[in-house]
Amino acid sequence: MSMANAESGVSRNVDIAILGAGIAGLATAVSLQRVGIESVVLEQAESLRTGGTSITLFKNGWKVLDAIGVGNQLRSQYLDIQGMVVKSEDGKELRSFRFEDEDESQEVRAVERRMLLETLANQLPPNTISFSSKIKNIEKSDNDGTVLKLEDDSQISAKIVIACDGTRSPVAKWMGFPDANYVGHCAIRGIGFYPDGQPLEPKVSYVYGRGVRAGYLPISSTKVYWFVCFNSPSPGPKITDPSILRQETNKLVQNWSSDLLEIIKATPDDMFIRTPLVDRWLWPGVSPPASTGNVVLVGDAWHPMTPNLGQGGCCALEDSVVLAKKLEQALKFRTISVKDAFRSYGSERWPRIFPLTIRANLVGALLQLDNPLVCYLRNNFILPKLVRLGPMLEHTNFEFEPLV
Repeated sequence: MSMANAESGVSRNVDIAILGAGIAGLATAVSLQRVGIESVVLEQAESLRTGGTSITLFKNGWKVLDAIGVGNQLRSQYLDIQGMVVKSEDGKELRSFRFEDEDESQEVRAVERRMLLETLANQLPPNTISFSSKIKNIEKSDNDGTVLKLEDDSQISAKIVIACDGTRSPVAKWMGFPDANYVGHCAIRGIGFYPDGQPLEPKVSYVYGRGVRAGYLPISSTKVYWFVCFNSPSPGPKITDPSILRQETNKLVQNWSSDLLEIIKATPDDMFIRTPLVDRWLWPGVSPPASTGNVVLVGDAWHPMTPNLGQGGCCALEDSVVLAKKLEQALKFRTISVKDAFRSYGSERWPRIFPLTIRANLVGALLQLDNPLVCYLRNNFILPKLVRLGPMLEHTNFEFEPLV
């Protein structure tokens, strides 16, 4: 794996500093490498943050992974999900479809976050990732660059800063963005493990209750990803105790007729994660732009969104290839300035990101309603008779310039 540890008290100069070795940061580093541009990735943790469960990627995500050279390596390890079924909590099937019937080019697979990060990191040259590099302060330098002061009192002068530092991005805050907004529900996620083989068909299963919904899909021959989403007036305290999370999850779905309880039972203690769901709406004329000077935001640092469309990770991957092409024009071909490249990236990505963020939020809000009449109408009329499934996947169409 490509890694290094920060040296305390040292000052150094770099051309491009990418903040954060998550999906957005590593994909951006690999995308830049594909167009012949080197970067340094600064990660505050001591190693890759391989916690978490899995991320579901649709065809736009796979298209990017193919473009940066890791698609087939990941594809070979994870199941091709062929369709979707929606059920009520009593086990009644409300709707089902096959992805290829709606869109022949669709591709859906759930990938373990750990494997995705490790695969991306392994594409980078040795010592590209500098671990234990937590940013304490960021300030402009005299020569139009940026000075990053780290917690260990070392500092880095960077000509370009690409902030991929997640939902609670200090750089986004420095640029004037508000904190991400809690949307009123939380999710508990996990991965069930079946050493002798999991029993499910390769499809996504959703179960809709009143104010609670769940979903599960097989990842591989031995693993099944699941989530339970529930209304909560506040995010509440951070809970990491697996016994409490297991108990809370079972209580939420204890009377449901589905495979979910067995999958939860098959989930190891270290695979339970509880997260409040948040997003940030990039209102035109109100939100700051994606960049200021030679500093730019990518992924959740700029546009956190709820997971209701399965597009948060896919959009971060899209950001990475679009930004790489803009920087190629600025740094290799010198047809535009870096600032103009960043402005072009922001103006190209915003019309894609803003509507998706709102749509993901509204889908979640509708599915989390707990009014009995609304839930009855949803289950008996809206889902079976009114919803058109083809248009629901149109957002997975994404075109971009080839990297090489």
